[in-house]
Amino acid sequence: MNVKLLRSLQVFVKVADTGNMSTAAKSLHMTVSAISQQLRKLEQDIGMSLFNRNTRNMNLTEAGRIYYRTSQELLATAAQAHREIEQLQQVPTGELKIIAPEGFGGGLLSQPLHMLSRDFPKLSISLTLTDEPTDMIASGGDLLLCFAPMPDSNFTNWHLATWDRILCVAGNHPLASSDLTSPDELASHCHIVHRHLEQYVAKHSDGRTYPLPASPLDVNSMQTLIQLTKDGIGYAVLPEPEVRHCLQEGSLKRILPDWQLPDYSVYAVAPKHDAVPPKIEAARACLQNWFSTF
Repeated sequence: MNVKLLRSLQVFVKVADTGNMSTAAKSLHMTVSAISQQLRKLEQDIGMSLFNRNTRNMNLTEAGRIYYRTSQELLATAAQAHREIEQLQQVPTGELKIIAPEGFGGGLLSQPLHMLSRDFPKLSISLTLTDEPTDMIASGGDLLLCFAPMPDSNFTNWHLATWDRILCVAGNHPLASSDLTSPDELASHCHIVHRHLEQYVAKHSDGRTYPLPASPLDVNSMQTLIQLTKDGIGYAVLPEPEVRHCLQEGSLKRILPDWQLPDYSVYAVAPKHDAVPPKIEAARACLQNWFSTF
């Protein structure tokens, strides 16, 4: 297939989807001038305008709507051809788009990404970190790391690991040097929570349970939650693998170790294919092997 034409079609579809050349340029890592040149060339080739333009938006003309539908079909065909060729090669190649929780940016992915880059030089990796709900298809992701399997039959789920959650405070927080015996002793201190996670019930080894106090402070980012805890704002329930290095260096300290919190599982999710593309299988295997060491 004509690579230049496919690139032009990708540009055209992105501009049509966003309705704005500047937004499309940022998404495609191109300049607005380059985007404009690509669109002019397409319009010259077909002899018709693809967009109605004003100072703010770009809307498809009737010809543009027809061309948009055909472009999507051609790009889908090209992507399928690439996947089939990749399967024949059995070598991970091309771009691998990974979407992961923000907390994983604290170092959990450093080693597996290093190994993938080292072992598969034809593979380029694009990592997006977010704690917000993600539409995997719309984002164009190849592999989504998340904390629950995707129930949709259009996706394949792999369980990667099950890890502990623990109660933590900053190493210099008054609670760090207190001889705590029960969660009710936390009531006078600030409880920081992640907005998208449930409230937790702590369970003692003797069977007692205790709901953690309500929170006056919530955030939508695990990295921010960890940082606020390290800054001594209050205590928080944190994922142990994501803060292990902080515990080792002393910037965080675990409290109430006799009280257990619900553990959590990590899954890798990918759009379902007839055969798993080598780049996705390589990433899954690498992540599973690494996470199993925690």
